Amino acid sequence: MTGIWLIIAFIVAIVAMILLISKLKVHPFLAIMLISLVLALLAGIPMTEIPGIIGAGFSGTFTSIGIVIILGAFIGAVLEKTGAALKLADMVIKLVGEKHPELAIELMGWVVSIPVFCDSGFVILNPIRKALVKRTKVSSVTMTVCLSCGLYIAHVFIPPTPGPIAAAQTLGGGEYLLLIIGIGALCSIFPLIAGLLYAKLIGKKIKSADEITESDEVVKTYDELKAEYGKLPNGINAIAPLVVPILLMAASSVVTMVGWTGFFADLFKFLGTPIMALAVGSVFAIIQLFTAKKGKDFYSLTNETLKTVGPILFVTAAGGVLGKVISSSDMMNFIKDNANVFQTLGIFFPFLLAAILKSAQGSSTVAITTTAGIVAPLLPVLGFATPVEIALVVMAIGAGAMTVSHANDSYFWVVTNFGDMTPEQGYKTQTLMTLVIGIASMVEIFILSLIF
Repeated sequence: MTGIWLIIAFIVAIVAMILLISKLKVHPFLAIMLISLVLALLAGIPMTEIPGIIGAGFSGTFTSIGIVIILGAFIGAVLEKTGAALKLADMVIKLVGEKHPELAIELMGWVVSIPVFCDSGFVILNPIRKALVKRTKVSSVTMTVCLSCGLYIAHVFIPPTPGPIAAAQTLGGGEYLLLIIGIGALCSIFPLIAGLLYAKLIGKKIKSADEITESDEVVKTYDELKAEYGKLPNGINAIAPLVVPILLMAASSVVTMVGWTGFFADLFKFLGTPIMALAVGSVFAIIQLFTAKKGKDFYSLTNETLKTVGPILFVTAAGGVLGKVISSSDMMNFIKDNANVFQTLGIFFPFLLAAILKSAQGSSTVAITTTAGIVAPLLPVLGFATPVEIALVVMAIGAGAMTVSHANDSYFWVVTNFGDMTPEQGYKTQTLMTLVIGIASMVEIFILSLIF
C-alpha cells in the first residue's frame, strides 16, 4: 500500500488504537504493538524486515530515553523521601508568590528546556511539580499540563535544543543564531498564555489518579507533611540533584554551539549527555539521602523506582515501535514528493508539513529536521530571504513539530505516566494542549510575518 491509501490507513490505525485503549480497555502496550504490526503489514513492508523494525523501534527508545527515565525517577524518589521536594517548593513559592504556582512551573519548564530535552526536563522537574501541588492545593492536572507546555515550547523554538538549531543551519540561518533565539523567545508568548489558560480549564474537568487517591484519604496540611520529615535539607543540598544535571547539559549545548574543541570541550560534552548528567545528579541525590540519615532506604528506593518506571518504559518503547514502522514505510516519501501542493500556503506551508510529519512519526526533532530539509530549497519560491524571515520559518516548523503529541511520541507517555493520568486523559490533556499551543504559536508567527 502506498500514496494516499497509506495516509488513510495510518489515520484509521490511530483511531483504532485510541478505541482499543480508551473504550475496550486494552493495555496501551498491547494496543500499540498490535496496531504497529497491522500497519507494517498494510504498508507493504516485507514480512522478513518487520521483526527487525519492531526490535529497532523498541530498543531505540531505551537507547534514547530509557536510562534517563530511570535515573530521573530515582532522583525524584530521593527528593520526596528526604523532604527536599518540599524545600524546593518553598523556594519556588518565595520567588513567585503563592497565587501563581501554575505560571511558575510553566516558566520553570520553559527555561529548563532551552538546554535540556523536554522528556528529561519533565522527569527532572516532576518532583517540584508534585510538591507544589501539595503546597498550594492547585489541580495536579493543571500543573502537569503547565509544566509540559513550558518544556515543549522551548524544546521546539529555542536553540541550542537540537531541533531548532539543526533547522537554522539547514535553512542558512546558522550565522545569526542569536536572532533566532530572540525570535524563539518572542514566539513563545502566545503559546505560553494559551497553554496556561488551557491547563486551568482542563484541570477543572479532569482529576489524575493522585488527586482521586488523596480525596479518599485524610488530607494532611502542608505543615504536617513538613513535620513528618523533621529538618528539611538546606537549599543548596535540595537543589543540587536537579540543577547540576541542567548546568551540565547547558554547558554541553554551549560548547557544541560555539564549536569549542579540545579535552575540556570533550569532557563537557561527555558529562552533558542526558544519561551522564543525570548520573551525576543521582550521585548528589545519594549524598543527600545519606546526609538526611536515610541511607538504609537506598536499596528499597532503587527497587521501588525500577518497579515504577517499568510500565512507563515498555509503553514508551511501544510508541517508538509505531514511529519506526511509520518512518520505514513509504509515507514519508509520499509526503516529501507532494510538498509542492502546500507551497501556495506561504508561512503556513512549513507549519502544516511539520505537523503532518510530527503526527505521523512522533518525534518533534525528526519532524523539524525533515521539514527543514524539504523547505530549504523552496525558500526562494516561498519568498523568504531575510534573516528575520528565515527565523520565522524556523519558528513555523517548530510550531508544527509540536502539533500534536500522541501515542507514538515518547513525551506523551512521560507526561501521562508521571502525571498519574490514564491514556484517555492524556489525549484530553497532552494531545489537545499541544494542538492549542501549536495553533497559538502559528497565529503569533503569522502576525509577526505581516509586521516584518
